[in-house]
Amino acid sequence: MLENRTSGEPFLIVGFSDLPQMQVPIFVAFLVIYLSTVVGNLFVMATIYSNSCLHTPMYFFLSNLSFIDITYTSVIFPQMLVHFFQDGRHISFTECLLQMYFFIVMVSIEVLLLTAMAFDRYVAICNPLYYMAIMNKVVCFRLAVASWVVGFLDPIPHTILISRLSFCESHRINHFFCDITVLMKISCSSTYSVEAATYIIGAFLTMMSFLLVIISYINIVSAILKMKSIGGRWKAFSTCASHLTVVILYYGSICSTYIRPASTMEDNKILSLTYIAVAPLCNPIIYTLKNTEFKDAMKRTKHIPGKKNGE
Repeated sequence: MLENRTSGEPFLIVGFSDLPQMQVPIFVAFLVIYLSTVVGNLFVMATIYSNSCLHTPMYFFLSNLSFIDITYTSVIFPQMLVHFFQDGRHISFTECLLQMYFFIVMVSIEVLLLTAMAFDRYVAICNPLYYMAIMNKVVCFRLAVASWVVGFLDPIPHTILISRLSFCESHRINHFFCDITVLMKISCSSTYSVEAATYIIGAFLTMMSFLLVIISYINIVSAILKMKSIGGRWKAFSTCASHLTVVILYYGSICSTYIRPASTMEDNKILSLTYIAVAPLCNPIIYTLKNTEFKDAMKRTKHIPGKKNGE
């Protein structure tokens, strides 16, 4: 079935071709965003790796998160940038399925990692005496591996079902990548099974993860309010402020794109940029500006060469 589909007419990625006068500014903006995202997240990973004081569960998950941000923007941006220089912005059915699959994989892993980070903050604030016993290396490794395994398994049903759809009326994708919602829209066969799988598997994973994050933060806020010292409250809140900001940004952008009344494809393109481009770009900024431990680690890294010269 898949071989028959891929041998047919390829899809046409519309992207932002409806704005011909803005092609150069849009290309430059996306190139800057992509390079900044890659460099920023690599910087976060390098800082964590080179500073032993950051070898803790929270920063272990953060390094995984940074790697995911680099990977899933790389699934979309390079091909989108190349299309700016091509007269025919075509993509084969197989390439389209692969892009959709790996994009969903990375989004799923990111959602699960944010949940693991919420659990880490819950244990750190609500059970500080048992933190190192609960969040030991084995537990952290298992949580990370579970996130990756579930992330790679999650989109398999969607991909198989999409591969069985017919696209006899249109091969024009009014988006800048192969989003599952767009593929269902242009299909001329029944998409009931794909929609069911999307809501049952995809929505269940996202909503359950979000619910666990909410429960964690309800307990965190409750524990913080019980603290008598204002300084203690502020210190406890500051340890999870960066993660909470990222959660609000990421889940807010996803919900605004998929969990809302039907709208035009142009709206979807703009809203999709919030979690494909803005969120991965902002994550390193949020963690470097709001996190005291990370800023201290960066200062120590900067002073290392000076110390050697002084010696």
